[in-house]
Amino acid sequence: MTNIEIDSGKAFDWGRTSEDYAKYRDIYPREFYEKIVERGLCINGQSVLDLGTGTGVLPRNMYSYGAKWTGTDISENQIIQAKRLSEGMNIDYYTTPAEEIDFADGSFDVITACQCFWYFKHEQILPNLCRMLKPNGRLLILYMAWLPYEDKIAGESERLVLKYSPQWSGAGETVHPIEIPECYFSRFELVRHGEYLLDVPFTLKSWNGRMKACRGVGASLSEAEIIQFEREHLELLNKIAPDEFSVKHYAAYAELKLK
Repeated sequence: MTNIEIDSGKAFDWGRTSEDYAKYRDIYPREFYEKIVERGLCINGQSVLDLGTGTGVLPRNMYSYGAKWTGTDISENQIIQAKRLSEGMNIDYYTTPAEEIDFADGSFDVITACQCFWYFKHEQILPNLCRMLKPNGRLLILYMAWLPYEDKIAGESERLVLKYSPQWSGAGETVHPIEIPECYFSRFELVRHGEYLLDVPFTLKSWNGRMKACRGVGASLSEAEIIQFEREHLELLNKIAPDEFSVKHYAAYAELKLK
């Protein structure tokens, strides 16, 4: 996948890092999911479509709240991992780009996009999202990121990613609302948004894995570069981090209602 607005157009493929993604990126704290439920979303009696589902993190972790989930992703490798990790759960997964999804009109109460919204071709998918939602349906956009200026371990790790991927545009996050392209407001109204701080626990191994599974490393570097990054990152962590620690993050959501 390439997008001139992401990493200056450098190609990336989440399928290349699916195994690490499955191991190390299922890290959202319970509070992240509870805030969704507090909004009356993704709960019993609702049908939910999760765009860019990756390894099915959102459907799997919210399965116990009773919604009927469907997950789609452009990467076959991600969907393979999602199906493996969702064994025994009644979740439907499909390998398809967001722009080509084609479910029946009014199929879903909620459509979610977690950690992936900026990858879509918005003008293209907008009519389809509206068509697949039920009247007054919701589009829920979700995001979580570490805070490199407020957390030393995150900041030093991020600098190392930039050493290997200078074009990586995922650096330098600060707390801010999710940006919604203007085209959505012709068909949706913003009901509510929220941003809040989180301390996310890690070990040396799991944080190394989390960084390796980011777009600037596992999804875009060569195998040799990934191995070298992993080694250098572990050396760095052994100097600056204890065996167990928390990394400062923020999470954000934006709930839009179909007009």
